[in-house]
Amino acid sequence: MPPAQRASREPAVAKPGPAAPVAPAATPQIQLIPASAEGALDAAEEAVDLLLESGRAPGEVLVITTGEPHPWAAHELSFGEAAYWAQHDAGDDVFYADASVAARAASRPVVVVAVNGGSESVAATALPLAHGRARALLIVCGDPTTINAGLGAGV
Repeated sequence: MPPAQRASREPAVAKPGPAAPVAPAATPQIQLIPASAEGALDAAEEAVDLLLESGRAPGEVLVITTGEPHPWAAHELSFGEAAYWAQHDAGDDVFYADASVAARAASRPVVVVAVNGGSESVAATALPLAHGRARALLIVCGDPTTINAGLGAGV
């Protein structure tokens, strides 16, 4: 019987090798939920509920509104900007942001956009930004014509 191998007493040293190739960023899947501007926020809420019921963690979801802010965002902002953004940075709950401040929000696996009003230029700016923030899934609730114009593709 051969003798058992003895573990070396020398610390293992990683040998430098070629750098691992960096995978290109995956393009998120895009889902469109047709809704009027008045119904877009409700559609977005339903989408968030379904995401959470299907097992998504709340901290994986960012919701962006193009018109009136989501009531949660308005409520949280009443405590001040610092507290509002501290909740964003904690990353443990769904975060709601108005399109005007969405550029400050970090990427999340899922971004839901409620095209619930605002000018066409707001949607045209918010949709590509949301697309860039979504790592796996972008859900857009609103008028398909406005959404297609904002994303620059037939969705």
